[in-house]
Amino acid sequence: MIIEGLTTTTNADGTTNVAPMGPIVIGDFLRLQFRPFPGSLTYENLKRTRRGVFHVTDDVLLLVQAALDLPHSPPPLQPAMQVEGAVLKDCCRWYEFAVESVVESGERPVMDARVVHTGRSRDFVGFNRARHAVIEAAIAASRLEWLGREAVEQELARCRGLVEKTGDAAELQAFDLVAAFVHKRAMTNRQQQLSDQSS
Repeated sequence: MIIEGLTTTTNADGTTNVAPMGPIVIGDFLRLQFRPFPGSLTYENLKRTRRGVFHVTDDVLLLVQAALDLPHSPPPLQPAMQVEGAVLKDCCRWYEFAVESVVESGERPVMDARVVHTGRSRDFVGFNRARHAVIEAAIAASRLEWLGREAVEQELARCRGLVEKTGDAAELQAFDLVAAFVHKRAMTNRQQQLSDQSS
Protein backbone atom coordinates (compact mmCIF):
# COMPACT_ATOMS: atom_id res chain seq x y z
CA MET A 1 0.00 0.00 0.00
CA ILE A 2 1.24 3.50 -0.85
CA ILE A 3 0.61 6.23 1.73
CA GLU A 4 1.04 9.87 0.68
CA GLY A 5 2.75 12.07 3.23
CA LEU A 6 5.74 14.30 3.88
CA THR A 7 9.33 13.26 4.42
CA THR A 8 11.93 15.33 6.20
CA THR A 9 15.61 14.82 5.43
CA THR A 10 18.72 16.73 6.46
CA ASN A 11 20.43 18.90 3.86
CA ALA A 12 24.22 19.09 3.61
CA ASP A 13 24.14 22.47 5.39
CA GLY A 14 22.15 21.03 8.32
CA THR A 15 18.81 22.57 7.36
CA THR A 16 15.69 20.45 6.92
CA ASN A 17 14.17 19.54 3.56
CA VAL A 18 10.42 18.84 3.55
CA ALA A 19 9.17 16.91 0.52
CA PRO A 20 6.06 14.96 -0.42
CA MET A 21 6.64 11.22 -0.69
CA GLY A 22 4.43 8.22 -1.17
CA PRO A 23 6.39 5.23 0.11
CA ILE A 24 5.19 1.66 -0.07
CA VAL A 25 4.30 0.66 3.49
CA ILE A 26 5.28 -2.88 4.44
CA GLY A 27 4.14 -4.79 7.52
CA ASP A 28 2.01 -2.21 9.33
CA PHE A 29 4.68 0.51 9.07
CA LEU A 30 7.58 -1.77 10.01
CA ARG A 31 9.33 -0.98 6.74
CA LEU A 32 9.05 1.75 4.10
CA GLN A 33 10.16 1.60 0.48
CA PHE A 34 10.97 4.95 -1.11
CA ARG A 35 11.43 5.70 -4.82
CA PRO A 36 12.73 9.30 -4.93
CA PHE A 37 13.52 10.96 -8.22
CA PRO A 38 17.26 10.88 -9.00
CA GLY A 39 18.80 14.30 -8.51
CA SER A 40 16.08 15.45 -6.10
CA LEU A 41 17.16 16.86 -2.76
CA THR A 42 15.39 14.02 -0.95
CA TYR A 43 17.29 11.46 -3.02
CA GLU A 44 20.64 13.18 -2.39
CA ASN A 45 19.97 13.55 1.34
CA LEU A 46 18.82 9.94 1.83
CA LYS A 47 21.77 8.63 -0.16
CA ARG A 48 24.17 10.69 1.97
CA THR A 49 22.66 10.29 5.47
CA ARG A 50 20.52 7.13 5.14
CA ARG A 51 18.11 8.68 7.66
CA GLY A 52 14.80 10.52 7.54
CA VAL A 53 11.31 10.90 8.98
CA PHE A 54 8.09 10.07 7.15
CA HIS A 55 4.95 11.92 8.32
CA VAL A 56 1.27 11.14 7.99
CA THR A 57 -0.52 14.48 7.90
CA ASP A 58 -3.87 15.96 7.01
CA ASP A 59 -2.39 19.44 6.37
CA VAL A 60 -3.14 19.79 2.64
CA LEU A 61 -1.76 23.32 2.51
CA LEU A 62 1.69 22.11 3.60
CA LEU A 63 1.45 19.15 1.20
CA VAL A 64 0.70 21.51 -1.70
CA GLN A 65 3.47 23.94 -0.76
CA ALA A 66 6.00 21.11 -0.54
CA ALA A 67 4.79 19.30 -3.69
CA LEU A 68 4.98 22.41 -5.85
CA ASP A 69 8.05 23.87 -4.11
CA LEU A 70 6.14 27.06 -3.32
CA PRO A 71 7.68 29.67 -1.04
CA HIS A 72 6.35 29.44 2.51
CA SER A 73 7.51 29.81 6.08
CA PRO A 74 9.31 26.74 7.39
CA PRO A 75 6.90 24.55 9.35
CA PRO A 76 7.47 24.14 13.10
CA LEU A 77 9.92 21.29 13.76
CA GLN A 78 11.19 19.30 16.71
CA PRO A 79 14.22 16.99 16.91
CA ALA A 80 13.68 13.35 15.98
CA MET A 81 14.16 10.82 18.78
CA GLN A 82 16.23 8.03 17.16
CA VAL A 83 17.68 9.50 13.96
CA GLU A 84 19.45 12.73 13.15
CA GLY A 85 16.65 14.78 11.68
CA ALA A 86 13.47 16.68 12.36
CA VAL A 87 9.82 15.90 13.00
CA LEU A 88 6.98 18.14 11.81
CA LYS A 89 5.24 19.32 14.99
CA ASP A 90 1.79 19.47 13.39
CA CYS A 91 1.61 16.00 11.88
CA CYS A 92 -0.67 13.16 12.90
CA ARG A 93 1.97 10.42 13.10
CA TRP A 94 5.63 10.11 12.22
CA TYR A 95 8.00 7.28 11.38
CA GLU A 96 11.72 7.74 11.85
CA PHE A 97 13.59 5.44 9.49
CA ALA A 98 17.02 4.15 8.50
CA VAL A 99 17.71 3.27 4.86
CA GLU A 100 19.20 -0.22 4.73
CA SER A 101 19.60 -0.73 1.00
CA VAL A 102 19.65 1.32 -2.19
CA VAL A 103 19.09 -0.26 -5.60
CA GLU A 104 20.02 2.12 -8.42
CA SER A 105 18.89 0.02 -11.39
CA GLY A 106 15.78 1.13 -13.24
CA GLU A 107 14.22 4.51 -13.84
CA ARG A 108 14.05 5.42 -10.15
CA PRO A 109 16.17 4.10 -7.29
CA VAL A 110 14.53 1.92 -4.66
CA MET A 111 15.46 2.67 -1.06
CA ASP A 112 14.36 0.11 1.52
CA ALA A 113 14.12 1.48 5.04
CA ARG A 114 13.44 0.08 8.49
CA VAL A 115 11.27 2.12 10.85
CA VAL A 116 13.28 2.69 14.04
CA HIS A 117 10.86 4.90 15.98
CA THR A 118 7.23 6.00 15.70
CA GLY A 119 5.38 8.88 17.28
CA ARG A 120 1.94 10.43 17.38
CA SER A 121 1.06 14.11 17.71
CA ARG A 122 -2.71 14.09 17.24
CA ASP A 123 -5.59 12.24 15.67
CA PHE A 124 -6.10 12.21 11.93
CA VAL A 125 -9.07 14.51 11.27
CA GLY A 126 -10.77 11.97 9.01
CA PHE A 127 -11.61 11.45 5.38
CA ASN A 128 -12.72 14.44 3.38
CA ARG A 129 -13.26 14.47 -0.38
CA ALA A 130 -11.86 18.00 -0.68
CA ARG A 131 -8.52 17.02 0.86
CA HIS A 132 -8.15 14.08 -1.49
CA ALA A 133 -9.09 16.29 -4.45
CA VAL A 134 -6.47 18.89 -3.48
CA ILE A 135 -3.80 16.18 -3.21
CA GLU A 136 -4.75 14.75 -6.62
CA ALA A 137 -4.68 18.26 -8.13
CA ALA A 138 -1.24 18.94 -6.62
CA ILE A 139 0.13 15.65 -7.94
CA ALA A 140 -1.18 16.47 -11.42
CA ALA A 141 0.28 20.00 -11.23
CA SER A 142 3.67 18.64 -10.16
CA ARG A 143 3.64 16.53 -13.35
CA LEU A 144 2.62 19.37 -15.67
CA GLU A 145 5.70 18.96 -17.88
CA TRP A 146 4.89 15.28 -18.53
CA LEU A 147 1.09 15.33 -18.61
CA GLY A 148 0.65 18.59 -20.52
CA ARG A 149 -1.46 21.61 -19.72
CA GLU A 150 -4.74 20.25 -21.11
CA ALA A 151 -4.66 17.05 -19.03
CA VAL A 152 -3.74 18.94 -15.86
CA GLU A 153 -6.46 21.55 -16.39
CA GLN A 154 -9.01 18.75 -16.90
CA GLU A 155 -7.93 17.21 -13.59
CA LEU A 156 -8.18 20.59 -11.86
CA ALA A 157 -11.68 21.11 -13.26
CA ARG A 158 -12.70 17.68 -11.96
CA CYS A 159 -11.27 18.40 -8.52
CA ARG A 160 -12.55 21.98 -8.20
CA GLY A 161 -16.18 20.97 -7.65
CA LEU A 162 -15.26 18.57 -4.85
CA VAL A 163 -13.16 21.19 -3.11
CA GLU A 164 -15.83 23.88 -3.39
CA LYS A 165 -18.56 21.49 -2.23
CA THR A 166 -16.83 19.76 0.69
CA GLY A 167 -13.77 21.85 1.60
CA ASP A 168 -13.09 24.45 4.23
CA ALA A 169 -10.94 27.58 4.00
CA ALA A 170 -7.65 25.60 4.16
CA GLU A 171 -8.63 23.31 1.29
CA LEU A 172 -9.86 26.24 -0.80
CA GLN A 173 -6.61 28.13 -0.19
CA ALA A 174 -4.53 25.06 -1.06
CA PHE A 175 -6.52 24.46 -4.26
CA ASP A 176 -6.14 28.12 -5.27
CA LEU A 177 -2.35 27.74 -4.87
CA VAL A 178 -2.41 24.71 -7.18
CA ALA A 179 -4.50 26.53 -9.80
CA ALA A 180 -2.25 29.62 -9.63
CA PHE A 181 0.84 27.42 -10.00
CA VAL A 182 -0.56 25.75 -13.13
CA HIS A 183 -1.62 29.09 -14.64
CA LYS A 184 1.76 30.72 -13.95
CA ARG A 185 3.72 27.75 -15.29
CA ALA A 186 1.54 27.58 -18.42
CA MET A 187 2.01 31.32 -19.06
CA THR A 188 5.78 31.00 -18.59
CA ASN A 189 5.89 28.06 -21.01
CA ARG A 190 3.76 29.98 -23.54
CA GLN A 191 6.03 33.04 -23.33
CA GLN A 192 9.06 30.79 -23.83
CA GLN A 193 7.48 29.22 -26.92
CA LEU A 194 6.72 32.65 -28.39
CA SER A 195 10.25 33.81 -27.65
CA ASP A 196 11.70 30.69 -29.30
CA GLN A 197 9.51 31.21 -32.39
CA SER A 198 10.57 34.84 -32.81
CA SER A 199 14.30 34.10 -32.56
